[in-house]
Amino acid sequence: MMTQYLALKQEAGDCLLFYRMGDFFELFFDDAKIAAQVLDIALTSRGEHGGQPIPMCGVPVHAAEGYLARLIKADCRVAIAEQIESPEEARKRGGSKTLVARAIVRFVTAGTLTEEALLEPRRANLLAAVCELRGLVGIAACDISTGRMELEECAAAGLPAALARIGASELVVPEGWDGAGTAIGDEAIRRPPHGFQSAQGEDRLKTLHAVATLDGFGAFGRAALAAAGGLIAYLEHVGRGRLPLLLPPVLREPGLHMAMDEATRASLEILSSSAGTRKGSLVDAIDRCVTGAGARQLAEDLSAPLTDAGRIRERLELVSWLHDDPLLRGDLRGALRSLPDIGRALGRVVAGRGSPRDLGQLRDGLDCAWRLHHQLGQRSNLPALAHRLVPDLAGHGALLDHYARALVPSPPTERSQGGYIAQGYDAALDELRRISGNARRAIAALEAQYRDQTGIAALKIRHNGVLGYFIEVPARHADRLMVADSGFTHRQTMAGAVRFNALALHEEASRIAESGGHALAAEEAHFEELVGEAVRVSGAIAATAAALARLDVAAGQAERAAEGGWALPRVVDEPCLAIEGGRHPVVEAALSARGERFVTNDCSLSPNNRLWLVGGPNMGGKSTFLRQNALIVLLAQAGGFVPATSATIGMVDRLFSRVGASDNLARGRSTFMVEMVETAAILSQATERSFVILDEVGRGTSTYDGLALAWAVVEAVHEVNRCRCLFATHYHELARLAETCSALSLHHVRAREWKGELVLLHELAEGPADKSYGLAVARLAGVPAPVVKRARAVLDKLEKGRAATGGLAAGLDDLPLFAAALVAEEVQRDAVREQLSALEVDALSPREALDLLYQLKRDAAV
Repeated sequence: MMTQYLALKQEAGDCLLFYRMGDFFELFFDDAKIAAQVLDIALTSRGEHGGQPIPMCGVPVHAAEGYLARLIKADCRVAIAEQIESPEEARKRGGSKTLVARAIVRFVTAGTLTEEALLEPRRANLLAAVCELRGLVGIAACDISTGRMELEECAAAGLPAALARIGASELVVPEGWDGAGTAIGDEAIRRPPHGFQSAQGEDRLKTLHAVATLDGFGAFGRAALAAAGGLIAYLEHVGRGRLPLLLPPVLREPGLHMAMDEATRASLEILSSSAGTRKGSLVDAIDRCVTGAGARQLAEDLSAPLTDAGRIRERLELVSWLHDDPLLRGDLRGALRSLPDIGRALGRVVAGRGSPRDLGQLRDGLDCAWRLHHQLGQRSNLPALAHRLVPDLAGHGALLDHYARALVPSPPTERSQGGYIAQGYDAALDELRRISGNARRAIAALEAQYRDQTGIAALKIRHNGVLGYFIEVPARHADRLMVADSGFTHRQTMAGAVRFNALALHEEASRIAESGGHALAAEEAHFEELVGEAVRVSGAIAATAAALARLDVAAGQAERAAEGGWALPRVVDEPCLAIEGGRHPVVEAALSARGERFVTNDCSLSPNNRLWLVGGPNMGGKSTFLRQNALIVLLAQAGGFVPATSATIGMVDRLFSRVGASDNLARGRSTFMVEMVETAAILSQATERSFVILDEVGRGTSTYDGLALAWAVVEAVHEVNRCRCLFATHYHELARLAETCSALSLHHVRAREWKGELVLLHELAEGPADKSYGLAVARLAGVPAPVVKRARAVLDKLEKGRAATGGLAAGLDDLPLFAAALVAEEVQRDAVREQLSALEVDALSPREALDLLYQLKRDAAV
């Protein structure tokens, strides 16, 4: 057995090997140690290998999915080794001691899950393959639980942003590739490079979809096809030759979606909060979808907002239609609420992991879709998008009729015990079931016949898994059945009873066993027939699932808009942004839960007023104001209503957010380095159609270094990028830029000090901030009073010093903000000169001279 195990383990590679032994999956050696720790199960040992006990642990087969889910969440990969023959077949093949043959039937990895118990209903589970060819990076991404597949190409510099958008659970790359200079990560799966061949990828796609050319799907580049080849090769490897559901690939063309880099997505907390959870994210605050498929579609919309005004307006028109008709919206959401996830049920069926319950879900889901088709098709005022979606809800009449006749109302999840084919569908199956189902009555009749025949009232017919059916009598009556012509054959003598067989019992038992086995075989044949029918029309079923998801997203967006009083945005091509009464959806929801009110603010950017410099105290709401405007733009271009009184959105090609920063120790970057890298990306990529929010640029270094950087960045954004930008800062000196930057205007968040306490108003007002209120915020944060008092004294001295040296700044009119710093340095140099001039050097001892040198150094540091 260990020889067989070790051969399979070599094939499994770095995956944990689930080795089937009867009713358990067993793990051995290091696999057992890892699994026992992750799963918190007992680690035992069995036998020896190399003179040492073999570590061992196991999980029941019937509960394996739960354990697999925990292992996958712990970033483990698992190979499933199943018994591919029965013990009886093994004995026939090689004798009584022949080992049952086993083989790896599947690899379970994070990106190749289809089981309902292993997937999050409201989150897509994407697998991506990436490679580089002729200077371009090809990306192939798919969700095998639903079959959706996308191909794209980008420059090497654009790969991090593309991967951030995809958010793949698992990434596959060629061995030896460095990731086009990006940090692909050690967790990426390395596969042989020969799988990433463009010609091979093209041939695989043609064969998979039975077409002579891929032109009907899109004009795919060679790098994208190479990535597709690597993706399909990996899926064949983990599926042991059987491919999952893969729909025709969709080409993601550059420029059709708003570009956002990884830092922007993290800053805006679109799909996950800063804590890494869905709670607290944008999608969590706006998701009102009633199906998992709708929630997944909403997340995709938010990850890739549109830049096509026509498509955006189509989505908005559908949401507005449902928003304005609450009764229709309620009926639609009620129908969708009972809808099973037919997309994922189809994925399991095509992958060969489907159950009778999955077929039942397809039947029930397609029936619901047909009813919605009838309901919506009667409407005369259908929006254009709905008009295109409604036909996809029908067209499954033959399949529905077949499934309705063939399946019981509530099919089981397991098919090994049968019972899922409906009564009356197959007369022969019904007869087999009748025979098998009447077994108890037939055996009882036979038992009564034998009692009358022998005169033994205590005679019983029993059954166990070893002997099958047998006759049992107390030992004192055994002699009556031992006679040669009694018709009974001795089988086993027990302590107080003797067991016999009889020809009639044997025949009845054989008929029962055969009928039961034949019934299971007949149901299995019908199951395969039903699966084949679904596979043949898988594309149409997937289109129905997509249409239902889109309707759920629109109805959910309409529900959220009605719930929060959100506005229908107006999307235009001009570079403008006019928002009245804007709110931050996540912050507003959090405040509402505490019974507090969110303070709304307006924002108006135009070609002549495209850069706002926003000052004010910490905790005053600057970051919230910046983010809420970015999120309103994102929501509008994703095709939904926005949290505002009104909004006119000029189309944004790229969205950038640099709000807050943290270090990245894994890449050897400090907080300030991260800030500068993100700022550099904005300055090099933002266009006149972009929208940028920047918060506290330059705060991670010394005051004057930071001020100089912030000054230069504002000038670059204004003069070079010429994009719409909200720039929050504490540097009051930047207000002077309004004199030279014609499209820059000054704003601040209002605050007041009342009886020694700071009152934050969270309102935006025109003009520069009068002060930073930093000490007041420190007091609010709980900094000890003596420390705040001392800081106040130091601040007073610094401000007096700056006022006293103002006259020495002559000649620095072009950069007056640095005058105080230069004067301070000059004053310090003069003080050192006076101290040195007064010294009597010959009178100093060596120790006094050394002490003086240390003192001068300390003074210079201060």
